[in-house]
Amino acid sequence: MDFKGSSPFPEGVISFLDTDLYKLTMQCAVLKYFSDVKVTYAFHNRTPEKKLSRAAFRWLQTQINKLGNIALSNDELRFLQNTCTYLNKPYLDFLKEFRLNPREQIEASFTPENDTGSDDDIGEFCLTVKGLWVDTILYEIPLLALTSEAYFRYMDTDWTYDGQEDKAYAKGMRLLEAGCVVSEFGTRRRRDYHTQALVFRGLTRAKKEGEKTGLPGSISGTSNVHLAMRFGIPPIGTVAHEWFMGVAALSGDYKTATLKALSYWVDCFGEGVLGIALTDTFGTPVFLDSFKQPITRVETSKPGAFSEDAQTSAAPSDKPLDVTDGKAKTFAAVFSGVRQDSGDPANFVKMMRDFYDKEGIKDKKTIVFSDSLNIELCIEYKKISDDAGFNTTFGVGTFFTNDFVHKSTGTKSTPLNIVIKLGSASGNPAIKISDNVGKNTGDKDTVEKVKKELGYVERDWKGGDEARRWGTDGEQEKK
Repeated sequence: MDFKGSSPFPEGVISFLDTDLYKLTMQCAVLKYFSDVKVTYAFHNRTPEKKLSRAAFRWLQTQINKLGNIALSNDELRFLQNTCTYLNKPYLDFLKEFRLNPREQIEASFTPENDTGSDDDIGEFCLTVKGLWVDTILYEIPLLALTSEAYFRYMDTDWTYDGQEDKAYAKGMRLLEAGCVVSEFGTRRRRDYHTQALVFRGLTRAKKEGEKTGLPGSISGTSNVHLAMRFGIPPIGTVAHEWFMGVAALSGDYKTATLKALSYWVDCFGEGVLGIALTDTFGTPVFLDSFKQPITRVETSKPGAFSEDAQTSAAPSDKPLDVTDGKAKTFAAVFSGVRQDSGDPANFVKMMRDFYDKEGIKDKKTIVFSDSLNIELCIEYKKISDDAGFNTTFGVGTFFTNDFVHKSTGTKSTPLNIVIKLGSASGNPAIKISDNVGKNTGDKDTVEKVKKELGYVERDWKGGDEARRWGTDGEQEKK
């Protein structure tokens, strides 16, 4: 695939809303409670053998700088007002004037393995983000998408768009026939924007065909707000690990951090709104200890509730928010379900069934699976979850938007496994300790300290190899 000439397809990030919905919901909450908190973000490449050339890195730098030119359009604002009604007016007013400032907030460096000065020199690259949390929170998704695009624009170029729409249609039909409720979650590691648009065309075709023929599954939405607006599909998303990581870093108290993060979330959006909880930031067992607690009020307190640099006028109290029949409502009762994003899904389903049963919660809750899914895994996890009495849905990402073969050989052209995680908040390390050790991030000393403090137990899982989640370059394509 030759990109050296002019291309008929859009390159880079073309819309303010070309991001995942949970970045907007978290920015809304950050604006309300932590608008003066300074943070850093760090880039991690879990497939370190996939490097960039100097030419690819320069393209990436150019596209990053262009992010500063993107603003929310009037049509996009109206879409948010009409569709995402949980985003409050102060936040939407903030977005009207909001601009990214990548030249000041992003540091990008390239270190060639053998520096000849050539554009073809291969090397490691580093991306770091620094600034106020509320000003920098939106960088994660476009930076990841642009990095992936740079790699497949300059490094692995032996591929074409041919068949992508039909492939997505076929995947969608198989999932619908199996009764799966599926959302598209593929922005972060897409091959490029055009690929994601082709995938949407295929999924939209499958959605219409499934509705016409009465298939049991459904295409329920997408995490990408821009494509949701463009294709008339609901935007899907609630919260990411970042929210829990940030609140924990600010408080320094990891035993109560999850409870505080949940309290702020419910206070910002209300009971039952954006009600899918992400469980694995510090391990699901630790999360569940807080999830079963009564919902607490967020009350005015002295500035600097967490630290001198992180002033907030509100903090969770120990007073229940609401009481029904003499019993305080819990987060577990109010949230509609949970999202599984690391570790062994079968163990997770059993853990959640045991948890809800022990808490006496009779409502049928939802489990959203979102960890490196394909068709076979969706079908497998659906049976496990359905049999346990849950509503089951899936957020399918990279399998949709970066599923290619090398044109010359027909063998796999695998995605990059890349992430950007919160590195610090108000000068304190921010860490993530998931249900799979391969997904842990942050300062190693802090990780080990918190593991001991929380009584975290490492668990092995055969599907947990982060370097090979989507196969290996050169493998034969599975039919």
